[in-house]
Amino acid sequence: MTPPGWVLEAFILFLGTVACLELGYRLGTRSSETSGLHEGIGGIESAVFGMLGLLIAFSFGAGLSRLDTRRQMTIQEANNIGTAYLRLDLLAAGDQPEMRRLFREYVDARLSVYQKFPDPKGTEQELARVAKMQEGIWSRAVTASRADATQNASRLLLPAINEMIDITTSRTVALYTHLPSLIVALLIIVSLLSGLVAGYSMAKRQRRSWLHMVVYGLVVAITIYTVFDLDDPRSGLIRNEAADHAMVELKDSIR
Repeated sequence: MTPPGWVLEAFILFLGTVACLELGYRLGTRSSETSGLHEGIGGIESAVFGMLGLLIAFSFGAGLSRLDTRRQMTIQEANNIGTAYLRLDLLAAGDQPEMRRLFREYVDARLSVYQKFPDPKGTEQELARVAKMQEGIWSRAVTASRADATQNASRLLLPAINEMIDITTSRTVALYTHLPSLIVALLIIVSLLSGLVAGYSMAKRQRRSWLHMVVYGLVVAITIYTVFDLDDPRSGLIRNEAADHAMVELKDSIR
C-alpha cells in the first residue's frame, strides 16, 4: 500500500473514531434519562480498553521484530555478497573480470528490487531478473572452479555464492510478511468500539467535550497508522535506509 493510501486510511479511522464517540455520547445521553443505566459498566469499559492496549502492544512488538529482522537480513546479504566477491580472487585471472562484472550488475539488480517495492509488478519483474542473474553467476562460477587444480574455488567460493543466493529467498519472504489481516481487522474494530464505549461514558457530563473527542480520535488514528507503517519500511515514513546504506557502500566498493 502506498503512503497516500495509508494516510487516507488513518484519516478515515480518525473520522470513524470521532463518529463512534458521538454515537456513544448520544446513546449515553438518552439512557441517562433512566436512572442506573450507567452503573456497573466499568468492567466492560476496562475490558475493551484493555483489549485495545493489548492489541496495540502486540502489533507494535511484532512490527518492530519484523523491522529488525529485515534490517539484519539486509546487512547479512551485503556481507554475503562482499565475501563472495572477495573470493573471486581464487579464480583464474582470465575468469575474474567477467565474474566481477556480473557481481556489479547483481548488486544493482538487488538494490532495484527494493527501490521498486511499492510497485508490485515492477518488483516481481526485478525478482525474476535477479533469479536469472543468480543462475548465470552460479553456472559461470561452477565452470570456472573446475579449472582450479587446488579446488580452493570449489571449497570456498561456491559455498559463499550459495549463501549469497539463499539469503535472497529469506529477504523476499520477510518483505511480504506482514501483520495478519485478521489482527488488522480486529485492531480497527476494537478501536472503533473503544470510541463508542468512551462516548457512552462521556454522556455523564452535561456537555460533550469536542477537544477530548478529537484528541482521542487523533491518538488512535496516529497510533494505528504507526503500527501499519512499521510493517512496511519500504513505502511509509519509517524506512530501512540505515541498513540499505550497507548495500550502497558495497556497490561503491565493487570495481
